[in-house]
Amino acid sequence: MSTPLEELLTRAVDDGMIPGAVAAVGRPDADPEFVAVGAAWVGGPPMRPDAIFRIQSMTKAVTAVATLRLVEAKRLRLDDPVERWLPELADRRVLITPDADLADTVPAVRPITVRHLLTNMSGYGMVVESPLMHAMQANGTYAGPEPVSLGADEWLARLAELPLAFQPGDGWRYHQSFGILGILLSRITGMPLGRHLREELFEPLGMIDTDFTVPPDRADRLPAAYSHSADGMVETEPAVGGFYVGDPPFDVSHAELVSTAADYLRLLRMLARGGETDGVRMLTPEHVRMMTTDQVPAAAKTPDSFFPGFWEGMGWGFGVGVQTNGAHAGRWGWSGGLGTDFRVDPDGTAAVLLTQVELGERTMPLLASFQQVSPG
Repeated sequence: MSTPLEELLTRAVDDGMIPGAVAAVGRPDADPEFVAVGAAWVGGPPMRPDAIFRIQSMTKAVTAVATLRLVEAKRLRLDDPVERWLPELADRRVLITPDADLADTVPAVRPITVRHLLTNMSGYGMVVESPLMHAMQANGTYAGPEPVSLGADEWLARLAELPLAFQPGDGWRYHQSFGILGILLSRITGMPLGRHLREELFEPLGMIDTDFTVPPDRADRLPAAYSHSADGMVETEPAVGGFYVGDPPFDVSHAELVSTAADYLRLLRMLARGGETDGVRMLTPEHVRMMTTDQVPAAAKTPDSFFPGFWEGMGWGFGVGVQTNGAHAGRWGWSGGLGTDFRVDPDGTAAVLLTQVELGERTMPLLASFQQVSPG
């Protein structure tokens, strides 16, 4: 007999929304339910439960945990200026308004801090139609669904050529702060971020398939990625190959991870248990609380800072969105641009959904329905 989760994903495959998916949902005191449906790519073999997915912005929660672990190790503080390690970000200029001409700037009144990066309040981020947006598109620092095209140091240097959209700490814009944060961690630790994450986070948590790329001997577990067009699904990243297989061509400390449902659920369950897993403390309960509660002041939640209506009942912690009111108040989680999603409820129930179809009108209904699925 199929479960509500399996029925939901099977319908999405049958409707042509996705080729396949893997999902997991479970209460903190019970074994989770894992479901794999559909195919790894259009016309391909069945989707494997241990398939390795490009999780894109679900990486932000991982980066936040790694940052807080360094804070607890006293290697940095939340309110440390990052220019100590990232001199490219000293002496920032700030646009007089986010849509101003690039020459219309004033000096930054304060430095960018670690906290500003964790909360997307650094002054860098995705911007609406404006000279700054066009400048980011032109120099390769505007984010899109495709893999990064610049090495970490060059990406940061190009970003630093541009002014901030607002004074650090005074506004909110999505995404680029976490690329900066990844580079910050790599410079503090003196190693590429992938190695640091493996040694300090993935190995202790048993996240054996999470990294920036897939080893060639596991490439058969990497599905294809797609977007929807008027003519149907269009492949955007190949299965069993492409950028995410083998050693990357440059430092990807600013990039995004691949992972599995089982791996990511281990991370979520550690956080849901107040920072502890298998008797090992990974984070203090206080830092878990800060990460998973709203850290953005009301003045920064402007209508132009993200998509319309985002701030209605929502907040942002460290690397995760937080529901601040309504039926699911206290729930936290986030999505990735290639149709991935996770959530954790106040009672510790955690859920992960992994597809490889770009978020849009065709796929958002699946994520909305997944948010309502309870453990069987």
